[in-house]
Amino acid sequence: MRRSGERGNANLKFLVVMTILVGSAYAGYLYVPVAFQANTYKDLMQHYVDVAATQGYPPSWAGEQLMKSAPEYEIPANAIITPLRRDNRIEVRVQYVRVIEFPGYPYNYEFDHTVKSTAFLAFK
Repeated sequence: MRRSGERGNANLKFLVVMTILVGSAYAGYLYVPVAFQANTYKDLMQHYVDVAATQGYPPSWAGEQLMKSAPEYEIPANAIITPLRRDNRIEVRVQYVRVIEFPGYPYNYEFDHTVKSTAFLAFK
């Protein structure tokens, strides 16, 4: 018997799979750099909080340093940086929303992270 009704099924499946793979790769291409910069900014936040605690700087110093470093990590200018001293430790909270433009869908990457200075570094 001839299977003339089955022609083109492999081509259609290939196109569907390739569309999904290419779409996922493109989404990763847009998302991964934003997530990576956010993660490295978290490390920078912890660094400045620890330095402020060990050197006896006021909490505002850590906030100022983070604002100076914001353009390097593509942090929006409207980011909210809240430094404060709590329980004899320095604490900084950074909040911002960054829009990632996927084709046909804008995704809001919400960053809200708080770091505290290490307890053994704080002076009493």
